Amino acid sequence: MAEKTRYSDAELEEFRAIIMEKLELAERDYERLKSSIMNKDGNDTDDTSPTYKVLEEGANTLSKEETTRLAARQLKFIQGLQAALIRIENKTYGICRETGKLIPKERLRAVPHATLSIEAKNEGKK
Repeated sequence: MAEKTRYSDAELEEFRAIIMEKLELAERDYERLKSSIMNKDGNDTDDTSPTYKVLEEGANTLSKEETTRLAARQLKFIQGLQAALIRIENKTYGICRETGKLIPKERLRAVPHATLSIEAKNEGKK
């Protein structure tokens, strides 16, 4: 029996459902992070009232920086999921970009935006 070169349309639809669910959650989390950064939820006067609590200000700045990093990471994840949807449309989803072989289903279920098999990923780390 010949080795499969791509996933079937039914398998691609299964992966599409997984990706859409993860994409919806990721976009919701991203919006929360953006809202937190912009302080849209706050109706207080922290930004306008003078404060002499230097340590608290430093902690707030660090917290905002960390939230910004998390938002950037979340956006990258969303873009990866969107690219995976395009690969599904092109019927190239699940094919390792290094080896050209199919990425195992277990890996794609865990990391649906993966473009490398575990073997190729480990080769790149050497």
